[in-house]
Amino acid sequence: MESESITGMMAVLALQLGIIIFAVRFFGRMAKKIGMPQVLGELIAGVIIGPYLLGSLHLPGFPHGVFPLGEGSLAVSNELYAVASIASIILLFASGLETDIGLFLRYSTAGGIIGLGGAVVSFAAGALAGALLLNASFADPRCLFMGILSTATSVGITARILSDHKKMDSPEGVTILAAAVFDDVLGIIALAVVLGIVAMLTGGQDVEGLKANAILIIAGKAFGIWLGFTALGLIFSKKIAGFLKLFKNASDFSVLALGVALLLAGVFEKQGLAMIIGAYIAGLSLSKTDIAIVIQERIRGVYEFFVPVFFAVMGMMVNVRELVSPTVLIFGAIYTGAAIVSKVIGCGGPALLLGFNVKGALRIGNGMVPRGEVALIIAGIGITSGIINQQLFAVVILMTLITTLAAPPLLSASLKLAGSGTRNPVKGADSASMDWEFSSREIADLVINKLLDDLRKDGFYIQVMNIDEGLSQARKDDIVLSIYENDNVVTIETAKADMPFVKRAVYEVVVELSVTIQKLRDSADPFNLKMILLDEDGRTREDLLSLITAECTTVALKGETEEEIIGELVDMLAAQGKIHNKETVLKDIWEREHGMSTVMEYGIALPQAKSDGVDDLAVAVGVKKEGVDLKAFDGGKTWLFILSVAPNKKESPYLELLTSIDTIVADEPTRNAVHFAPTAEVAARLLRTGERRSKERRKDHSSSLTKK
Repeated sequence: MESESITGMMAVLALQLGIIIFAVRFFGRMAKKIGMPQVLGELIAGVIIGPYLLGSLHLPGFPHGVFPLGEGSLAVSNELYAVASIASIILLFASGLETDIGLFLRYSTAGGIIGLGGAVVSFAAGALAGALLLNASFADPRCLFMGILSTATSVGITARILSDHKKMDSPEGVTILAAAVFDDVLGIIALAVVLGIVAMLTGGQDVEGLKANAILIIAGKAFGIWLGFTALGLIFSKKIAGFLKLFKNASDFSVLALGVALLLAGVFEKQGLAMIIGAYIAGLSLSKTDIAIVIQERIRGVYEFFVPVFFAVMGMMVNVRELVSPTVLIFGAIYTGAAIVSKVIGCGGPALLLGFNVKGALRIGNGMVPRGEVALIIAGIGITSGIINQQLFAVVILMTLITTLAAPPLLSASLKLAGSGTRNPVKGADSASMDWEFSSREIADLVINKLLDDLRKDGFYIQVMNIDEGLSQARKDDIVLSIYENDNVVTIETAKADMPFVKRAVYEVVVELSVTIQKLRDSADPFNLKMILLDEDGRTREDLLSLITAECTTVALKGETEEEIIGELVDMLAAQGKIHNKETVLKDIWEREHGMSTVMEYGIALPQAKSDGVDDLAVAVGVKKEGVDLKAFDGGKTWLFILSVAPNKKESPYLELLTSIDTIVADEPTRNAVHFAPTAEVAARLLRTGERRSKERRKDHSSSLTKK
């Protein structure tokens, strides 16, 4: 009976996760389309499908709903919250992995001071607002948690706004991005300290009885544990990485690195601190090692699966009735106002002392306004531990939503103010921009990846703001580079004085890649490569071969050269409305031909390309019975031309189409039959079905008639 109950629980969990995955993808995509951060879409998805809205609807087999209201302080099941807890560990491990604390301390002094100012003032404002509204002591755990929740800044949305305004490499932009990372680090430290105080309170000590020196002792102990583990992690980071690399395979040591994060998370939870602190330290410890980038890439799939589930579960825990209640709305408005003002003052004040004027200080303060992932994780810890209730949790969600939505117009308005944001002219204030247009997005990707790798080796700190949108920043000393990728165009912004450095860096990247590609060409024997392509035992897809039609087939090619013949085939496709830009298609086909000729053996040529000149897969066939000499490697004349074109920016089974064509033309009876086909209809049918296969079908049909 027990095993059946466990099986039933696991079945429900599997169903819940499936629904969540579809919901977060849909709402996350919708949020991005209207210019909102994806995380807000995932949060809203959880609210909608959660137990306080659609999740509790009675359905067949689910009398209490697919997402029934949980017991105690949890609004969801223990199993689902456990998955969300694992997700929070992965999220903070990845955050730590992306943070190089050494380089930040070395090159971002202003960012550190401003981040510290913002964290201290916003913590004090949040805790004070909680104390006034809850009529409680400042040291009350609820107030301390409200203080922590007010500190963390979400850098993603700020980076996007700075990018849109071309201000990533401005003094304000660099300072905001550096300060935001310090904010997260300081928020983690504050959480460790507050959890130490909470542990003392839950041990029987009341709030009023806590004296200042006792609080300092508790805070010192919690801070000491955090600092000790962090120091040990950074000191032994290379040894840890060396141990992980003993497992050779990148997938193996990446999974084991995640295992280290889980181990530390468990240790910290057992010590009365939060699991996410241990996970963050694990990531931070490995951030300076040579395997950090590999681990980030390898765990990306796990990250993409788990982390949106975490945000959805946080949304599910929002009591919608509480969220719209007058008490929460009033408290939320005051708390949100304090959160916004405290960031503007806490970050803008120190900025005024570090060479920024009022405009610059306002820009920095507004850029630090949006709250994000860390705040939601800490809120989850607060509600599950019983420190904050549903009302306070709803207040935090409201604050997160409003600050995230308010940040873009606030920052955009301050960036539009005319004039420099610094008192004195600085290097970054007079910026320059340069574009490099490459022949394809693939080449642009290669250039970006190689450039970032070279800059990293040169001592630059690389911060990838948004992988999907191709936005990165590199910093070293007072050199700041903002790097954008838009399709096949790479744009780099920096100070005018540093543009020669950028030109040299890109030039060296292009030269190195050119040498590498030439070595690839030299080592790749076209004869051997082509010999293995034509294999009659390969798979074919009849739906793809159906693209070969009589309307786009001719058995009487007129051209005498490869250029003329390919032109005829493209004209056929254009006449049938298969392409919308003939010149683009021809250009792309010839670029592909110049890379490596598609003239094969057995009299076959398979010209092909991906092109923006088509919207869907298109195939044209031409037969020139007498053939033409195109220097085929078997010495024969080329008589069969099958041209394939695929859309460049749209998913399509292009390789499967090419493989199907390879398989068909590898069949000698089919080739012979096509060579002497009397009409386009016959040639197209033979290529769709294959002569040998047609004979086998006719033979099978005759056998069945004989049996009958």
